[in-house]
Amino acid sequence: MTKALGFDFGTTNSVLAASQGETTQSLKFTSAAGTGDTMRTALSFTKHAKLGASAVKIEAGQAAIREFIDNPGEARFLQSIKTFAASPLFQGTLIFAKRHGFEDLMRAFVSRIADYAGNGWEGDYKRLVVGRPVRFAGSNPDEGLALERYNKALSTFDFPEIHFVYEPVAAAFYFAQSLKRDATVLVADFGGGTTDYSIIRFESRAGHLTAVPIGHSGIGVAGDHFDFRIIDNVISPLIGKGSQFRSFDKLLDVPTSYYANFGRWNQLSIFKTLKDFADLKQLVRSAVEPEKLERFIDLVDHDEGYPLYQAISAAKMRLSSEEETEFHFAPLGEESRRTIRRSDFEDWIAPDIERIETALDEVFTTTGTKPADIDKVFLTGGTSFVPAVRRLFENRFDKGDIESGGELLSIAHGLALIGERDDIDRWTAMAA
Repeated sequence: MTKALGFDFGTTNSVLAASQGETTQSLKFTSAAGTGDTMRTALSFTKHAKLGASAVKIEAGQAAIREFIDNPGEARFLQSIKTFAASPLFQGTLIFAKRHGFEDLMRAFVSRIADYAGNGWEGDYKRLVVGRPVRFAGSNPDEGLALERYNKALSTFDFPEIHFVYEPVAAAFYFAQSLKRDATVLVADFGGGTTDYSIIRFESRAGHLTAVPIGHSGIGVAGDHFDFRIIDNVISPLIGKGSQFRSFDKLLDVPTSYYANFGRWNQLSIFKTLKDFADLKQLVRSAVEPEKLERFIDLVDHDEGYPLYQAISAAKMRLSSEEETEFHFAPLGEESRRTIRRSDFEDWIAPDIERIETALDEVFTTTGTKPADIDKVFLTGGTSFVPAVRRLFENRFDKGDIESGGELLSIAHGLALIGERDDIDRWTAMAA
C-alpha cells in the first residue's frame, strides 16, 4: 500500500494527514504559539538584526499572527494566500524590497509547517496529495495557472509524486469510511473562501470500497463573506460609513472605499501606511459626525483588526445556536453594544446564500442527478453550522440523511486515504 501525505491547503486553515495502512493520522505542528493539528494559512516576514542585515525571519500560522501583533509596523503579514492562486493579475508582492510570487509564498508556508511538523513530515512518503477547490476564488480564476503555481511551489520538496484532488471528493472519502451500505453521496464543503460540491457513488465489492465520481460544482463564496457582512452592517456604520463631510458648500458621502479594508483584518494595518489613511485623518475636520471617523482612526492606530475579527467570528458562531446574541467591542466603546438577531444576519447574507444555492443547483443540472437520487448528504467546514446554510439542505433532503463531522480535518484525511489507492489517477483533478 502506497504511503501518502494529504495536504489540505485551505484559505483559512491548513492540515496535514499521513496514511497509516487502513487509517490516517493528523500531523502535529509545534511552533512558538504552541502545538495543534491545524495551522492558520498565514505568513509573517520580519527583519531581525541578529540574523543579519538581509535576513528575514518567517513564521506561519498562529506564530505569524503573534509576530505581526508583537511587531506592528515591522512585520509584513499575509493571510488567505490561496485566494491569489488562480489570479493572472497577481504577479507578486514586495516584501522588504524583494518580489515574492504566489509560488514563493506557498513554498515559504509549506517550508515552515514542515519545520513545525518535525519528524511527521519526514515519513518517506511516495505521494503528496493536495486538495484543490472545484472553483478557485476570484472573479475570473485561471485553474491551469493555479495548478501550475501549486506544482512549482511543491516540486521543491522532493516527493516522487504530487497529485491534486477536489476537496469535496477528499471529504467524501473521509465520510465514506462510516457508510454501512452502498450510497450516492453529496458532499458540501464550506471553507473560508470557497463552497464546493461533489456527488460520488460509493459501493462495496468483496469488502473493498469502490467509488465513482459523478460530478462537481463550486463558487468562491463562503465563511469569510459572512464575517464581512457582520462587519459591514454592525461596525462600519459606527465608524463613519454612510456619514457625510462638507466640501465648500456641498455635503458629500465619506468614500465607501475606506471600508473595503475590513474584508480582511490585516488589511487595516496595511491601510495605516497608505495615503488614504492620511486623507481620512484630514477628513475629520470637515466631517458632519467627526466622532465616528475618530473611532475608525483609533481602530487602525491601535491595531485592533485582529481582536475585532475574533469578536465578530465568535458572534457568528453564537448565532448558529441562538436566535440573538449580544455584541460588544470595548475599543469602540458603548456605541458598539447591540443585539444582533439571527434574522438580521440572515438578511445580510441572503445574497451569498443565493449564490451558494445556485452552485448547488448546478451540480444537479450538470450531472442529470435529482435530489431524490441522493442517499446521504455530508456537510463539512465551519460554515455548515450556519442555520441558513443547513436549511438549504433540509429543504431538499430528509434530515436523517444529512450528516456532518470532521469540519477541519476531513479533507486532509480523505486526501491521505486517496493517496493509498492504486487507481489514484482517476481521482486526480486537472484544470477545467
